[in-house]
Amino acid sequence: MQRLKTRAQFQATMAGGTVARTAHFALHRLAFDAESAAHLSLSGAKKSELPVADIASHTAKPLFHGPEVWLGAMAPKRWARRAVTRNAIKRQIYSVATALEPQLLVAAHVVRLRATFDRKHFVSASSDALKEAVRAELLQLFARAAPRSAPPVGAQS
Repeated sequence: MQRLKTRAQFQATMAGGTVARTAHFALHRLAFDAESAAHLSLSGAKKSELPVADIASHTAKPLFHGPEVWLGAMAPKRWARRAVTRNAIKRQIYSVATALEPQLLVAAHVVRLRATFDRKHFVSASSDALKEAVRAELLQLFARAAPRSAPPVGAQS
């Protein structure tokens, strides 16, 4: 599993659309196959949307190299004020995704925190209860995003 690192990678993946949501998280996915992964590059983006440094230094580099599972985690300060909380949430995201990697589609994924966890229930910024709640909700998020398989032939609905 590769990690998303650049702003352009995150923006491209989030532009791919939201595939699943839970109370606190959203999962964005940019699906690509072996041929299109090498062609997704900064040169295809509108120059007005890119920072000047990206235009000058990265115009020919592909955003994603190789057909692999890519993952990024976003925990904005707006929803997790303390750095210890943001880091704990990101660690849980990467941990759950690594465990579920064989089930994930070959695509770029971004898991984004979209709501705060209630401080009345989770007083400590990095408590075991918070980690367990985050992990359970992430499992639910990835289950919702799993590709639906067709029902077996002959099965009645």
